[in-house]
This record gives sequence, structure tokens and C-alpha cells, in this order.
Amino acid sequence: MARLIPAPSIIKAAGNKPKEIREYIGRVNSDTSGASIAQMISPQGWEEPGQTPDFEEYTIVLRGKLQVETTNEILTINERQAFIANKGEWVKYSSPFEGGAEYISVCLPAFSVETVNRDIDKNP
Repeated sequence: MARLIPAPSIIKAAGNKPKEIREYIGRVNSDTSGASIAQMISPQGWEEPGQTPDFEEYTIVLRGKLQVETTNEILTINERQAFIANKGEWVKYSSPFEGGAEYISVCLPAFSVETVNRDIDKNP
């Protein structure tokens, strides 16, 4: 059944600084497990732990620049550019650049704490 999503849920983000996650579609806001769509607003200097997710993640930068580290390289994703992280690939996101970053993240299946496999979860 079609339905309206009237507003996003604000979700606390992992990382060294507060980052706003506005989940529109996903496990929290719409009880959707097949996909999640969220707007991310990360301040300058934000970074999160590396992760090896059990989902595909598609990212579109709307404003600013996002840094993505993989096992092979460090990329800068500029406004109007996109990045794809494949399931099982190690990635680390950050916004070290002036002004931070605003971006959209789409995860298939939907993001979950249990399937993101952050590096900090592996170390006691």
C-alpha cells in the first residue's frame, strides 16, 4: 500500500562529532528493511570508524565535500558526485573539509547497527 512519510526520524550518528542523520525511509522511520534513504549533515572535522557493511551503500553529495577511505585509496567526493560502496568492502567516511558535507545515503538492504560491522565493534 502506498503511504506518505510525513517527516524523517533523527538518528544519532557514530563518530567523533555530532552528525545529523535524517532517516526518511528505513528500519527506524518507516519500518522498511529492503532499503534505507537518509540525509546526512556532517560538520567539518567529523569522522566515523571504518566499517565493512553487509549492504550496498550509494552516496550522493549535495553540498561540500565528503572523504571516503577504502583499502586501496582515499577519495574526495565533491558536490554533484556520487560514490558506491559494495557489500563487504571496508570504507571509512569523514568530512575534514571546510564547511563539512551534506549528502544522501541509500542502503540496500536497509542500514542496521547489526550489519554495518564497524571496526570498533570488532575490538573489545
